[in-house]
Formats: sequence, structure tokens, C-alpha cells
Amino acid sequence: MTSPRFTPLDAARNLRHHLATHGVEADVNDGYGMAVVSVWVGLVVWCDIDHYWWRTGWDAKGRRPLYGIHPLSDPERAARRVALRYVTLRQGCPPQAQPMGAPR
Repeated sequence: MTSPRFTPLDAARNLRHHLATHGVEADVNDGYGMAVVSVWVGLVVWCDIDHYWWRTGWDAKGRRPLYGIHPLSDPERAARRVALRYVTLRQGCPPQAQPMGAPR
């Protein structure tokens, strides 16, 4: 039995749906045969016809980015992995500054 084929846009929308179950909001955009799910600053998930992939860190020794990759056939687990990365990135962000004159 073969697995159903998804368009990259279908896959991105599916991932966005599963991210929402983890409380993570995201935007979906497509073009040029691919789609992207914008999750957070520094966290964009690319989708093609086979995989999701996103940047997970930096290899200082090799001086290159590291990527997570996951098959489109398992969007629930991919969403869980992306949600964990989202939490990590959110923890590293400083609190937002309040504009001058804003109520405290």
C-alpha cells in the first residue's frame, strides 16, 4: 500500500493544524513548488513533496546550520518536534520592552 501524496501546500496546512494543537500559531505561504510554515523568528519549516525540514541549531566546528527533517507522512510527530524547538527559541528571547508612557 502506498502512502497518499500531498502537495507541499497541503502538507504545510496540515502541519499548521497540528501545531495549533500544541498552542503554536503559524502562517503558511507557498510558491515555486514548495511551501513554508512561519512559526517564530528563526523557525521556518520548509515543505516539499516528501519532507518537512527546519533549522535546529548551529554547528560551530563545521560552521554550518543543523536541520531537523521529518517525513510528510507523520505531521503529528513533526509538529511536536517543531513545537519543542519553538519553546526553546521562545525561552531565549528577552521580554518585550514596554513603550514609553505605557501603563504598568
